[in-house]
Amino acid sequence: MKLELVQLAGRDGDTTYNLERTLQAIASCAPDTDLLLFPETQLTGFADARRLAEALHGPSLQAVQRAARERDVAVVVGLVENDAGTFYNTSVLVTPEGVALSYRKTHLWPSERGLVEPGDRFSTVLWKGIRVGLLICYDIEFPESARALAQLGAELILVSNGNMDPYGPVHRTAIMARAQENQAFAVMVNRVGQGDGDLIFAGGSAAVDPFGRLLFEAGREECQHAIELDLGLLQAARRDYDYLGDRRLRLPGTQIEHADGRRELLIP
Repeated sequence: MKLELVQLAGRDGDTTYNLERTLQAIASCAPDTDLLLFPETQLTGFADARRLAEALHGPSLQAVQRAARERDVAVVVGLVENDAGTFYNTSVLVTPEGVALSYRKTHLWPSERGLVEPGDRFSTVLWKGIRVGLLICYDIEFPESARALAQLGAELILVSNGNMDPYGPVHRTAIMARAQENQAFAVMVNRVGQGDGDLIFAGGSAAVDPFGRLLFEAGREECQHAIELDLGLLQAARRDYDYLGDRRLRLPGTQIEHADGRRELLIP
């Protein structure tokens, strides 16, 4: 499976610019790319969250879906979602057929609280024969978030990130740990450059294999980097011992199986 990590410098409060950069990245992807992953709230940015928020059937995601269909790729992209007047920090897996999975950030950074609501569930979906789950930024600092996805069968954890200085090293450590302890691939794409106010985004997008080994790590500049995942490593990592099988505690919550292949774990 071939992924492209699209590490960009977005503009808070400028959906037109951010969408244009997103569509350009999709249009320029390699012919054999399966999926492109973008930073947290790539489409809307963080500033003016409520003013710029869109529904999941809104114009920005519709444009992304058209672009995905034209290139026959999947895209993971984020936005501030407006669901009938309730706002969420949301990432969406868009395929040529439509929205396959959406995830609302469950662990809000302090500055987000009061602007958006936390999500109430973790979700995975089967895509191209591999079970995929989504997380967003601060989520990966909590082992339970990735473990919830693993409990739902996730083999590939995709993280849309908006991590800023001085916390870059925290997420470097966290993404490697989340992959290793769940014996799954974990891929994280962060933002770079100046944000709203004095925020400087830390870059450092990374792909990690199920042994916790770095396959790729970006610097602090914009890039669009392709990485190929050897899915055979999933079985290799679990051959001698299986953390999920050997654990003695399960996360609580109601698990729901949907007819379309989605699995959800509702937070109690």
